[in-house]
Amino acid sequence: MVNQNFKLKYLYHSGFLVETDKNLLIFDYYQGEAESLVKESSKHIFIFSSHSHPDHFNPVILEWQKDRPDIKYILSSDISVPQTMENINVLSPYEKLELGDLKIKAYNSTDIGVSFLVEVEGIRFFHAGDLNWWYWSGDTPEEMIKAEKGFKDEVQKIKGETIDIAFFPVDPRLEQNYSAGAEYFIQELAPRIFIPMHFADSPEIATKFANKMQECPSKILTLFQKGQEIIL
Repeated sequence: MVNQNFKLKYLYHSGFLVETDKNLLIFDYYQGEAESLVKESSKHIFIFSSHSHPDHFNPVILEWQKDRPDIKYILSSDISVPQTMENINVLSPYEKLELGDLKIKAYNSTDIGVSFLVEVEGIRFFHAGDLNWWYWSGDTPEEMIKAEKGFKDEVQKIKGETIDIAFFPVDPRLEQNYSAGAEYFIQELAPRIFIPMHFADSPEIATKFANKMQECPSKILTLFQKGQEIIL
């Protein structure tokens, strides 16, 4: 990882803003303050949406180009947009894209859409979208086996990639299984920094996870208040 300062801002749920020297990236905007930042920034703007679920893709992001016609969108191929727009880039799993300073590779999800591996200015981010071990306690044994295999197989496809910062689900709806996917992800991929997400209005689960994982090889950062920022 290149030694430089950059800013992370928690928007809400799975939404994050990453600001580097030259670029501003927004992942999976759902709610939170972002539009004014887009309008006011003098940097290159890139907007990512990992899939069409409304808690990951808010169509309002397409309105932002009225003020910033130079904005670039990187959307999963399952997202339908109402008009043809030259600044929209659509990715399916395992496709690659170079856009400005960004090198982007899409991986698969264990729900719908994609996850993103993005390199910008020497920093490599992984945003999981809905890639997770969806280990629901009410599932049948067959469903549990299928969910485990699908998730672990995908993680193995990512293995070997250097990840500086990972945004990954730690979802309280999974009850006692809330951390299964995150623990396996860290065990296999060892991101330098791991940031829990996808907990909506239950931020205490992020703190619970951080306390549980104090001895793990990744540094766990918890951002859970709308607008919370950290400089790295």
